[in-house]
Amino acid sequence: MSTATTLSGTAVRIPALNRPVAVFGAIGAALLANLVVWLIGAAAGGTFETADAGQAQSVAPGGIIMMTVVPMLIGLGAAALLSYRWIGVLRVAAVTGSALAVATIGGTVGADFDTASTVALSITHLTLVPAIVVATEGLRRKLIEG
Repeated sequence: MSTATTLSGTAVRIPALNRPVAVFGAIGAALLANLVVWLIGAAAGGTFETADAGQAQSVAPGGIIMMTVVPMLIGLGAAALLSYRWIGVLRVAAVTGSALAVATIGGTVGADFDTASTVALSITHLTLVPAIVVATEGLRRKLIEG
């Protein structure tokens, strides 16, 4: 005798996304999330300044915008273009992009930021992970399902 159990609730499905929506939607969502994190960090007293060769360097909000948009545009753009030839690149991009986003937190922690800025900037790295995964999986679904 076998029994089957079902989980109550609904499963979350990532929608199928075309290439422009996957790339630019993910960049826009991550940028919006990172700007909100920056605002919260600033409200918590973060200055987002570090010393570089004796000079104070501010990394916000321009640095947050640049360091969100440029890497995501390069990485997701490359994955979207390569997916014309090999759909598997999207899973590789999801893992690689997520790992790089997490690994680069070390540079933020090693810099001379105040605590609120360090925490907020570290969180901005982590917000890239769901954006990358949703973009690559959504594009993958679109390419497989048609």
